[in-house]
Amino acid sequence: MRKAWVIGGSGLVAAGVAAAVAVGAVRDKPAAKAAGPADTALEFTASEVVRPVVAPLPMQVQFSGPLVAPSQAVVRAKAAGTLLSLAVAEGSRVRAGQVLGQVDLGELQGRVAERHALLESARAQAQQAERAHRSNEGLAAQQFISSHALETSRSALETARAQLRAAEAQLATLRVSLRDAALVSPIDGVIAKRHVVPGEKLSAEQPLLTIVDLRTLELAGSVGTHEVSRLSPGLPVDVRVEGLEQPVAGRIARIAPAAEPGTRSIGVTIALPNPQERLRAGQYALARVTLPDPVERLTVPLAAVGTTSGQEHVWVIDRGALARRIVTTGRRDAGAGRVEVLQGLQPQAQVLAARFDNLREGGKAVVVEKTSPVAVAPASAPTLR
Repeated sequence: MRKAWVIGGSGLVAAGVAAAVAVGAVRDKPAAKAAGPADTALEFTASEVVRPVVAPLPMQVQFSGPLVAPSQAVVRAKAAGTLLSLAVAEGSRVRAGQVLGQVDLGELQGRVAERHALLESARAQAQQAERAHRSNEGLAAQQFISSHALETSRSALETARAQLRAAEAQLATLRVSLRDAALVSPIDGVIAKRHVVPGEKLSAEQPLLTIVDLRTLELAGSVGTHEVSRLSPGLPVDVRVEGLEQPVAGRIARIAPAAEPGTRSIGVTIALPNPQERLRAGQYALARVTLPDPVERLTVPLAAVGTTSGQEHVWVIDRGALARRIVTTGRRDAGAGRVEVLQGLQPQAQVLAARFDNLREGGKAVVVEKTSPVAVAPASAPTLR
């Protein structure tokens, strides 16, 4: 009996110990879960962590505006009349001196005929005054008339000659007006707009046709006063025109000498050769001037810089822990996606190249190599015997 009690007591003791171990295990498990995430290090791939790069950072000046044709002409009616016909339509290509239409110039032609008649009358009067003066000169030599009468005769001759010259000038002016009234193209180009239709009554200086030369276009834009000092005529420019995939090469043609009141911007004109006439006046374009940088600068990706409470910062991995560094930035290159860091960052720092949410100061972080998952073959089913 005593032996049985001993065995029974030993079993109770063993059961108690096992129960105590089980209770302890149940109490420790929630603590392990709570402590686990705090000790887990955030993993970043090598592509997500970069070091600052020391390199020049070219500056870009951008401005936009519509394309305009600097060489264009407006054909106007030089005299009143009726438009009889137009031989061209919008989009037609014309040459300098080409006849564009006909205008009924009966009124102007009548004035020309009137001036011609007045010219003949003035010529006849001048000839009569010249004959009279020669006759008076002979009479004066024989002392049949006084010297005063001879001077009066000479004065009449000079007046007749002046009236003749005036009549010739007036006729020449009307003939020039008649010649200019013909509808001819002053330049090579394309008809951009027709302002009238045949049969319409025209008045002097009324616009009839607009002709543009598309072989050279211009982009008129404006830049700030703080940027214009870096520009000069002749600099190459990349121009992106709406509707075209590839940029067009141009050059700065001229820069305005003064800023525009109110906007404090200065006009810049870009010349664009357009020999194939792929571009059209009125298209919207964006010009980009790239200025070389002679200085080596400490740069990081633009996406690495964030802003909190008006302060710019980057996240770095410092001795296995996350740290936020307040930085001062400088020049930016949106095309290359980089920004200059003036203060707050060391060249050997490990910088997070992108912005991540819920980062914690002092949290553990490591850089891992990104590897592809390895496929595992499924275990074969056991063979039944």
